Amino acid sequence: MLAHRVFSGLIASFVLIGGLRSAAAAQAYIIVDSKTGYVLEAHEPKQKRQIGSLTKIATAVVVLDWAEHHGGDLSRVVSIPPAAFVGVTENNVGFEPGDNITLRDLMYAALVQSDNIAAFTLAAHVGSTITAPNSGSKMGPVDVFVGQMNALAKNLKMEKTRFVNPHGIDDKVSPMPFSTAEDMARLTRYAMNKAAFRFYVSQKERQIAFQHAGKTRNYLLRNSNELVGTRGIDGVKTGRTARAGDCLILSANREAEVVQQGQYTAVYPRHIIVVLLGSANRFGEGAGLVSRGWQLYEQWAAAGRLVDPQKVL
Repeated sequence: MLAHRVFSGLIASFVLIGGLRSAAAAQAYIIVDSKTGYVLEAHEPKQKRQIGSLTKIATAVVVLDWAEHHGGDLSRVVSIPPAAFVGVTENNVGFEPGDNITLRDLMYAALVQSDNIAAFTLAAHVGSTITAPNSGSKMGPVDVFVGQMNALAKNLKMEKTRFVNPHGIDDKVSPMPFSTAEDMARLTRYAMNKAAFRFYVSQKERQIAFQHAGKTRNYLLRNSNELVGTRGIDGVKTGRTARAGDCLILSANREAEVVQQGQYTAVYPRHIIVVLLGSANRFGEGAGLVSRGWQLYEQWAAAGRLVDPQKVL
């Protein structure tokens, strides 16, 4: 009888694992509890891969840290440099060299519609403000900015990550950029603690404006993350290159759980993060992993939310 129960349990486990694998064919993924960093489930989370425009999360965080700690003004109007167009094959917004735009609208363009020109322009401006004058360094402003991105990665213990530019383009670049699902989950947890970042990535649409040849141009950004606003998903970012495949990071919320413990009341935020890299169907798989994540979360919560130190980011 015991052998029969064990055999039945094994069958059920294989069915569950098989069902998950068919629903999530991404080459690497991870599901974590945002508050504690506890890993609910993962597949190849430490595998180094290209991540495309997920890179822009780091770009945005460096800009926001600069604004917060160094008095940077996101309302400042800057000019888009010609260098921003080098190696860029897409220009959906229609920017041209010399256009003037606020840093804040560049943030929206970079995060909502994943615009590469916007990301480069942010890096060029912020990098120019943190370059030490008369330091004799041959590093340009964008290189200085990317150095800050890598310093951020080091501080967050993203030990298998290297950024080489602010937008994630990996064609004809050397050395190659790379990261892992686990490292990107670390970065996303940090980013989502910033109210401004949460607001940017939650926008389904956003109107921006910029000056071209003395005239105002308006453009309606549409979020490249099709799942924003569904299933409790409030962000975060898409990424895609030929090398990276389709990548996606999702943040999902549910109403906090309130538990009465004697005379004390405990409030548990319910917030998970899903990272998937190298997907053939990122939105379908992403939605499936969010559903799977909530199942695992509820099981974990019912068992007392015990956190294994070996499974914490």
